[in-house]
Amino acid sequence: MLQHHHYDAVIIGSGAAGLTLALHLDPGLRVAILSKGTLSAGSSSGAQGGVAAVLNQERDSQEQHINDTLIAGAGLCRKEAVEHIVEHGQASIQWLIAQGVPFTPDEKTSGFEFHLTREGGHSERRIIHAADATGKAISDTLISKARTATNIDLYEHHLAIDLVTTQKLGLSEQHCAGLYALDIKSDTVKLFQGKTTIIATGGASKAYLFTSNTDGASGDGIAMAWRSGCRVANMEFNQFHPTGLYHPKAKSFLISEAVRGEGGRLVRPDGSRFMKDYDYRGELAPRDIVARAIDHEMKKLGADCLFLDISHKPADFIKSHFPMIHERCLGYGIDITREPIPVVPAAHYTCGGILVNEKGQTDIPGLFAIGECTYTGLHGANRLASNSLLECFVAARSCAEEINQSINQTPDALEIPHWDDSQVSDADENVVIAHNWDELRRFMWDYVGIVRTNKRLQRAKNRVNLLQYEINDFYSHFKISNDLIELRNLAQVSELIIDSSLERKESRGLHYNVDYPLTDENARETVLTPRNFNKKTALKFSPLGS
Repeated sequence: MLQHHHYDAVIIGSGAAGLTLALHLDPGLRVAILSKGTLSAGSSSGAQGGVAAVLNQERDSQEQHINDTLIAGAGLCRKEAVEHIVEHGQASIQWLIAQGVPFTPDEKTSGFEFHLTREGGHSERRIIHAADATGKAISDTLISKARTATNIDLYEHHLAIDLVTTQKLGLSEQHCAGLYALDIKSDTVKLFQGKTTIIATGGASKAYLFTSNTDGASGDGIAMAWRSGCRVANMEFNQFHPTGLYHPKAKSFLISEAVRGEGGRLVRPDGSRFMKDYDYRGELAPRDIVARAIDHEMKKLGADCLFLDISHKPADFIKSHFPMIHERCLGYGIDITREPIPVVPAAHYTCGGILVNEKGQTDIPGLFAIGECTYTGLHGANRLASNSLLECFVAARSCAEEINQSINQTPDALEIPHWDDSQVSDADENVVIAHNWDELRRFMWDYVGIVRTNKRLQRAKNRVNLLQYEINDFYSHFKISNDLIELRNLAQVSELIIDSSLERKESRGLHYNVDYPLTDENARETVLTPRNFNKKTALKFSPLGS
């Protein structure tokens, strides 16, 4: 029999956004957090660099941070969203400090008690961090708080399958009533019914062959929201981190931008520097510029990788500032105090996503979304380094405030049908799923990567259409599994990325198309609308730049 759980708020995702939201909800509300793996398995815990916020008022200002963000966003940021998130940054950091996050202290007199570093695109040092394992420090702290909260229930190894909406149930008034989820360990489907449902599932970088993200970054929340009738925006802007570690045994390991912020030099195999040939800011140029420069140099030289060299710095400095990177590289036989680090670009961050307002509201009443799965307007055409975690904390707090105020206005619980798997059978060809997964990620890397063309995009579109047909047929006739659910979501999100890329007839920020190398004077967002979009409940947004 289907297990049926009732909550006030059901949160899908246990990263920085989801945990922060849960801890800010009224303690009188019953809250469920679903994680597809362990609570710390997502991308948040792997973040190295830190959180961008204006903390040292003597040297920095909110105006500077806003301006740096707008410049990096290449004309597509929503200024009101940038202002909202930057202005609430300090309060969010103070809350994290109060929770006990062990940020690195400043050993010198700088006017601020914690050490601040600088990353590409920032005009000042404003990145607060915990050595080079900031995400883990934050994740461990917030998980500990969530485990001791009496109103929060934690469900690990529970993968969301699809949202339940009143429209799907045949009712006229649209509202999200919860979701079906697969309990991976027991291989059973459960129903989580909630007055509010919050998507905090992260991005979709696993759509690409090379990525810095964990295996869970399969775009689940974006795909579910799209299938339920939510608009998505700017999915063509996929950030490729310039410096993923290049080693046959190194899976998804990132060399933090902070290495370049502290003097790391990008060099060719012969040791010569090249970044000043591409941008006056050199190694501290925004990520899209650095990633394209590395990609261009690799293709020009026929090189498998380039190198990031910080060995000119004292060994003690390197070990104290980058202990995790030093230890991990040493495990692969690379001593970064003595030799350069082999690096390649890797898919890193999804700048577009589910269209939301500053409170995290989607187009469907009762459904909220926060974090990397969303498009708030903060990132525009390119994300400024370390603004992502900042967005998680600020958006989660704003979303919690809205839910706390509005949850009593939520409609009564509905009668929701049980999950029906009586017409499906066990799959005897799981190799098909593995093959499709590999094919999808390879053609996304080859055709929808750092540099694009119309012909490559159209080839990708043809491929993804065939895969979608095959995957949906498989989904309809065989018993679901976590691999099949993730593949279905990845294919859907890949289609959205391709469609968005085909819509943009220019090159801007992270989207570079050889056939449209120039940037239009008028910046326009790419908003995709699903066929089952409900205009009556749609969010109303002011025009870009107003």
